[in-house]
Amino acid sequence: MRDTDAEQVLEVYQLGLDTGQASFETTAPSWERFSAGKLHNLRYVVSDTETGQVVAWVAASRVSTRPVYAGVIEHSVYVHPGYRACGIGRALLTAFIEAGEDSGIWTVQSGIFPENTASLALHEAVGFRVLGTRERVGRHHGVWRDVLMIERRSTTVG
Repeated sequence: MRDTDAEQVLEVYQLGLDTGQASFETTAPSWERFSAGKLHNLRYVVSDTETGQVVAWVAASRVSTRPVYAGVIEHSVYVHPGYRACGIGRALLTAFIEAGEDSGIWTVQSGIFPENTASLALHEAVGFRVLGTRERVGRHHGVWRDVLMIERRSTTVG
């Protein structure tokens, strides 16, 4: 993921946010704010080979600056609606996990709305497990929402 991908990455992000099932956020941030919160070595895009358009992305953030959590990250993955159910998300997430392990990451975590069954299935397919439910953790469009906490522990790092 490069700065030149900014507009397309944020477009895919906004399309995900517009579903109401991807995040508590409702509007994609500026590129500067988005990029500042992400690890530069663990953010990737997939582009359509014919059009060059970004159709999926994955990025990670540190969960803490404390040394004990150096190998723990939180991630987000978004796939353009027109490219879902094609295996792109799984291939991207698998490559991301491998790159993370190559960088010393032993835990990847995230939160998913229980209603986002496609994302939950994708994550379970690549080795994530549900740790539990944070009940009514936040309001989204005026409705209290639960969030499933998920993680994937490396079998080779840590």
